[in-house]
Amino acid sequence: MKPGGEQEVGQAAAGGDDPWKECVEVAVQLALRAGQIIRKALTEEKQVSTKTSAADLVTETDHFVENLIVSALKEKFPSHRFIAEEATAAGSKCILNDSPTWIIDPVDGTCNFVHRFPTVAVSIGFAVNQELEFGVIYHCTEERLYTGRRGQGAYCNDKRLQVSKVTDISKALILTEIGPKRDPETLKLFLSNMERLLKAQAHGVRVIGSSTLALCHLASGAADAYYQFGLHCWDLAAATVIIREAGGVVIDTSGGPLDLMSCRVVAAGTQEMATFIAQEIQTIHYRRDDEN
Repeated sequence: MKPGGEQEVGQAAAGGDDPWKECVEVAVQLALRAGQIIRKALTEEKQVSTKTSAADLVTETDHFVENLIVSALKEKFPSHRFIAEEATAAGSKCILNDSPTWIIDPVDGTCNFVHRFPTVAVSIGFAVNQELEFGVIYHCTEERLYTGRRGQGAYCNDKRLQVSKVTDISKALILTEIGPKRDPETLKLFLSNMERLLKAQAHGVRVIGSSTLALCHLASGAADAYYQFGLHCWDLAAATVIIREAGGVVIDTSGGPLDLMSCRVVAAGTQEMATFIAQEIQTIHYRRDDEN
């Protein structure tokens, strides 16, 4: 699907009852609109403040874009529920139940955004009955629109996405992110996990500053695995659908099923790769999203 929205997202099956078709179309248009705002704001002066740590940044653009997306969705779908990053930071409860629920990260890669580093995205996920139905992620500066719908495939603009099928760590490029905690013990574990994978002869470990776009690189086959402690449900929701629909695996760092609220993940193109990484890395403890 092209960013202008000319083609139907995920090439949904013609005809038949599609209860979430309108939701997908609205999400795409809002992501594109938010992306325009973020792209313009990227080069402008910003008002920056911190949340949980000195490295956990927020700007007026984060708030503006979140309000834009949530208000538009509430007007269109008044019975739906919302989990959004900045509202949660301000004290809203992060609860996922059976109701149709939008899970929103208005500016993923805020630190990048503050420094005018162009790896920045808007992410909109959607769940019903606690099952992820679709995800929309827009790379604001490269104008790449990633979409995935449960059972209907994943796309970047009009190109079908397919994960890599690498199973051997010695042939793998791994992505990760540091997370907001920077105390000595956390940093020691973070660096130790990288060292473990490099000692296992991984080709490399990369940190790009945007969880959602790193996960989209995985979905597109440009990387073979991703792991992180300290990301949130709004970082994972949309990307999880996209990766699974591209043929990939998204699991908990314990090796069990993904828990969207656990603030930890391993994703890979193959089950073998995901399992290997889950077994290698040491746990960095973060509070669950639904405990806030």
